[in-house]
Amino acid sequence: MNDIKFSFIFLGQSVLRYEVPLEIFHTINAIYEANFKQLAPANRQLVGKIENEHSIYYDGEDTSKMHRHSLIPLNVQQWFMSVFQHYLTWNKIRNPHCHLNSIWINEMKQHEYNPVHVHQGTMFTGLSSVMILKLPSTYGKEYSAEQQPQNGKLQILGSASGQFSKVDYQPKIKERDFYIFPYDMRHCVYPFNGTNEVRRTLAANCDVQYNPIDNRGAI
Repeated sequence: MNDIKFSFIFLGQSVLRYEVPLEIFHTINAIYEANFKQLAPANRQLVGKIENEHSIYYDGEDTSKMHRHSLIPLNVQQWFMSVFQHYLTWNKIRNPHCHLNSIWINEMKQHEYNPVHVHQGTMFTGLSSVMILKLPSTYGKEYSAEQQPQNGKLQILGSASGQFSKVDYQPKIKERDFYIFPYDMRHCVYPFNGTNEVRRTLAANCDVQYNPIDNRGAI
């Protein structure tokens, strides 16, 4: 991971953006498209107002909503874990224990959206993520304030406060972007219109167990 490409923004907590390798990007899209009719629906445990939300990996306890399964090859799982570990290392988190909990894909059609929410896996502490797999060629008409487009935007809301704080982030997303941020950072996706194309994204949850006392003052 020495040649990893990433950038960051600080909103009280860090959001890191990575570039997904082409091989990983194409593998995930191919798995989704080849297995779509057999994929387990993920809607029952998600807040999105999205018809097509499907799980491709789950490694938690079996519940009435979801049973353990995986369509993700080992090399792709290892890539996810290496990037989550990079995030923690960059943020000076000492001796974390990580567990890849779940991966699912949201395929939004026009007028669908994801309200403001947070994530959790088996634990309340961990890392959320958003990977951009496919984007429509247009987000449609902005009904007002065209100079500040909002259609189809991903918005990540920070926990910082006080003067001159950066409290929200709306990245100019593109395919192969992969954003990682803590479970408790609120985020949402706005609806778009004017097209029959889809906006396809992946979300992955990684539980992180660490000792906050031992991590005090880490620089």
